[in-house]
Amino acid sequence: MAFVYNPPVQPYLTILYQDDDILVCNKPSGLLSVRGKAPEHQDSLEARAQRVWPTLGIVHRLDMSTSGIMLMALNKPAHRSLARQFQDRLTQKSYIACLWGQPQSTQGLVELPLICDWPQRPKQKVCFETGKASTTYWRVLSYDNGMTRVELTPITGRSHQLRVHMQQIGHAILGDKFYAKNAGFKAADRLQLHAEKLGFFHPVTEEWIEITEPCPF
Repeated sequence: MAFVYNPPVQPYLTILYQDDDILVCNKPSGLLSVRGKAPEHQDSLEARAQRVWPTLGIVHRLDMSTSGIMLMALNKPAHRSLARQFQDRLTQKSYIACLWGQPQSTQGLVELPLICDWPQRPKQKVCFETGKASTTYWRVLSYDNGMTRVELTPITGRSHQLRVHMQQIGHAILGDKFYAKNAGFKAADRLQLHAEKLGFFHPVTEEWIEITEPCPF
């Protein structure tokens, strides 16, 4: 079935924090972080925010299907500072996910190198020869009807990292059209992955800021 982009419009833009230098929004599942190449893929969190703040710049992204906290810069100095923090892994990120099945342990560390699976892009795959190092810490929060709710803490920030890593431990994220098996995909009406917490240093005041947006599922 061909993909049809139908982003949510209510609410149009949810602002969690804003000052002269930064903007923090809650991106809904189904909305692109940045504009796509095709004309019908122009609607995005970036585009919506730039209608109000034309100088806004993106410093990190969330998958279209992932909801949660996204931090953006409102000027170039702020953008440089925030981009450097993400590059140097000075930020702290925490996600909530619901997994198919129940892992044998209650926590773990996944260290598997990832690279784009070009014939099936945007899918990613594990490759020990050419993949980029990626690390995720996970811990169980609760169990419910054969499913598991976990907190995911990415140490690195590779594309699809959390989704592939959970698949690799044998418990794909519910609603994941790329990595879950048919039953796991159909078990939820959206990808059950949400960026719940983000901590970073303010690019001007250097104050440590932590933003939390409760998980919607």
